[in-house]
Amino acid sequence: MKKLYALVDCNNFYVSCERMFDPSLHNKPVVVLSNNDGCIISRSEEAKALGIPMGESAYKARQVLEQNNVRVFSSNYTLYGDMSRRVMNVLSHFSPDVEIYSVDEAFLNLTTLLTNDIKQHAIKLRSTVQQRTGIPVSVGIAPTKTLAKLANRLTKKQKDKQGVVLLQEQEAIRHALKITAVGDVWGIGHRNARKLAAFGISTAWDLSQATDSFVKKHLTVVGLRTAKELRGEACLDMEMAPPAKRSICTSRSFGKALTSMDLIKEATASYASSCAAKLRRQRTCAGLLTVYLQSYPDKDEQVYYNSKTVMLPVATNSTLELVHYANLALQPLYRQGYHYKKSGVIVSELCAQDHAQMPLLDTIDREKHQRIMEVIDKVNARWGRGTLISAEQGVYAPEENHPWKMRSEMRSPRYTTHINEIMVVKS
Repeated sequence: MKKLYALVDCNNFYVSCERMFDPSLHNKPVVVLSNNDGCIISRSEEAKALGIPMGESAYKARQVLEQNNVRVFSSNYTLYGDMSRRVMNVLSHFSPDVEIYSVDEAFLNLTTLLTNDIKQHAIKLRSTVQQRTGIPVSVGIAPTKTLAKLANRLTKKQKDKQGVVLLQEQEAIRHALKITAVGDVWGIGHRNARKLAAFGISTAWDLSQATDSFVKKHLTVVGLRTAKELRGEACLDMEMAPPAKRSICTSRSFGKALTSMDLIKEATASYASSCAAKLRRQRTCAGLLTVYLQSYPDKDEQVYYNSKTVMLPVATNSTLELVHYANLALQPLYRQGYHYKKSGVIVSELCAQDHAQMPLLDTIDREKHQRIMEVIDKVNARWGRGTLISAEQGVYAPEENHPWKMRSEMRSPRYTTHINEIMVVKS
């Protein structure tokens, strides 16, 4: 049976989430900023038309933003994550096999679809997502995942009004490959594109026609797989469960320069707690913990960066243990007089939770820790992340933000996950 994949991509996802709850943003230039309101990471079509580049510093773009009345938002990842979950839930009704590729993209396996009108099925999928979530999506369909990615890209390049491009016939695939730069092919990138240009390979079609030995020599076996996918030979299977990570890092820049060890400890404990929650979600434990601390560059002082790694006595995913060892690792890193910019926690040497080796003379009641962690995870899943935290992370009044948290001065309400920020309709 010939395979068939769809790549569903949410259009300007972060901006679309903002527009979903504020209709006044429609047909207006809108941008969303990264952590600490640093760079532009999502733009509406109207903002793109103004020439505002992706990744531009908000500070550098301030004049353009102000002159054109561009609406600017801090990133609202809580809202975006919940809207992503809703979109993926709708997609699951259109295929039994859905691979969530990123927060705004998913592959669907349409191989066993019981209809001959594939494009009509995709159009219905698109309208259903729009109707149930308010998020516009585009759909690319092809016999391989790489071609599906390419087809999806064409929906935006060609401004297809239906938002669907189907590459099934050989002539359609050939045309799509010839009008696509090789650097725009999924997995190639601009660095490899420059290398290929030296050999006269400038389009996806050129790459698909190169010999296997040439592609393997210059792009390794990964590039050869891409070339075969461009020829219509499916080499990438659906990944129904994401592979467990081999290390986990949580790191943030502070919202303002910190000099107080107490505040840095709170931030670092929060990052350790986040690592612990991620470990539990993928049912692994960490045997190694690294903490690092970095200062701001200043004309009167050198940049300071230092890190410390701790071998844990027993591999663990307990928030209480990881916060404890993160604090121990942090203390020798701190130097008075610096203005600190960020800290981070990395956990590694991961092993399956069920295979963590226990010592004979363990002093920790691990069953009790596990029960506490289960309660924390359930409460936070039900009532929102951060409902239950370790006291080391800092306890503040609800109206008072943690002093070290990222700047997020233009964040919209978390409409779907916080009861105090839900929309109120007045009659």
